[in-house]
Amino acid sequence: MAELDRIDKKILDILQRQGRISMTELGEQIGLSTSPCAERVRRMERSGVITGYHAQVDPKSVGKTLLVFVEITLTTKSGDVFDQVRKALLHMPEVMACYLVSGNFDYLVKARLNAMPDYRDLLSSILQKIPVPSQSHSYVVMEEVKDTAIMNITF
Repeated sequence: MAELDRIDKKILDILQRQGRISMTELGEQIGLSTSPCAERVRRMERSGVITGYHAQVDPKSVGKTLLVFVEITLTTKSGDVFDQVRKALLHMPEVMACYLVSGNFDYLVKARLNAMPDYRDLLSSILQKIPVPSQSHSYVVMEEVKDTAIMNITF
């Protein structure tokens, strides 16, 4: 895809906050008529800039009141090991996000759960399914100060 221009970035900024906005209203906010605005959105969807739309669900409303971060350190590191870990963690529905990181540990996992017994089961499952785990450190969130999927887009 060609580089994003100022209008594309404005569109992305608005869509992050209002994913259900009509193309007419979006066009009005950025100063375009509906058709060219919709075409820009379709182009960014086709090219993979816009990867999807979703509803943001309150975790408490579905009983997911426990938020946990787990640091995982591996004893052995290789492309094969990283692929095995990736495959194992991708198939764990409780895992909302997972990052291979640099630093004192290898993976940072974010999980939302119902209660502590679910956390114990998840940790056990992670340590059993991934190859060569060395250690893990967990952090249970006491208060969520800020959690957003909205990126700051400069235009």
